[in-house]
Amino acid sequence: MTTVILQDIRAARERIANKIERTATVLSPSLSERLDVPVHLKLEHRQTTGSFKLRGASNAIASLSAAEKARGVVAASTGNHGRALAHAAKLEGMRAVICMSRLVPKNKLDEIRRLGAEIRIVGNSQDDAQQEVERLVAQEGLVMLPPFDHPAIIAGQGTLGLEMIEQVPDAALVLVQLSGGGLASGVAAAVKGVSPGTKVIGVSMARGAAMKASLDAGRPVLVEELPTLADSLGGGIGLDNRLTFSMCRDLLDDVILLTEDEIAAGIRHAYAQEREVVEGAGAVCIAALIAGKVKANGPMVVLLSGRNIDMNAHRKIICTDASSLTEHAA
Repeated sequence: MTTVILQDIRAARERIANKIERTATVLSPSLSERLDVPVHLKLEHRQTTGSFKLRGASNAIASLSAAEKARGVVAASTGNHGRALAHAAKLEGMRAVICMSRLVPKNKLDEIRRLGAEIRIVGNSQDDAQQEVERLVAQEGLVMLPPFDHPAIIAGQGTLGLEMIEQVPDAALVLVQLSGGGLASGVAAAVKGVSPGTKVIGVSMARGAAMKASLDAGRPVLVEELPTLADSLGGGIGLDNRLTFSMCRDLLDDVILLTEDEIAAGIRHAYAQEREVVEGAGAVCIAALIAGKVKANGPMVVLLSGRNIDMNAHRKIICTDASSLTEHAA
């Protein structure tokens, strides 16, 4: 079975070293006091394009041949992968086409457009957008670089796990966002490759968590994509998933799901206590701690994965009580 291992992730780190930021990990006094163990925040939302996605996109493009680069790249995205791919392609002078559904927030569309990528809006789900990707591959010869189920993407995201365990070598637990599984599987492969005793838990939203539903079913399944504050975690994992389903099944120690109110509480805590602006997906790991859904017997590393939130939406969440937030997400 094809998989991504520690050696692949270390090679990816060498390949993208001058294309990404090595983001900081800092101790959170407020969360450490709450959990009664050291809680460290991995500030990946400060990455160049505002999310971890630049790691995978940079590694994938760096892995292409000259002929493939000349053809250009295409991908489906909930926003952050598209922005990262647009940025990485622009540095190489390449054509990039990003296909997205109508659920992707306007601020993410605007940033992708600013970076010079072509945008196609198709349907109401990531699966609908993927159909347009496949058409462009077949008819225009573009190279598909999917947001998660690709070895170079997974290895690139896994470089985050190497940094986490180097910055907190005694980590007992790592919390990581879970969507299609490119991030979670890459981080888990890196962390467990270096520190086998460290637990890795995936965190997602309760509304449309495709990987969790697939893991529960024992195979990839279709899940309706629903509006959520954690919009970057939306989308299916693909019924023909080759890599991330099996890696998440084999490497993750648990999966936690959160309500919309719990995600909003994570966004508010990040802002009020940590002085960090994060999007819904970026806040879910903090949210899991605030909700009391995680316990650890040693130091924890908590990933803040992205900051690309519409600031009007952020302001509304910060200033709104929890009772109206499910209505806001829908």
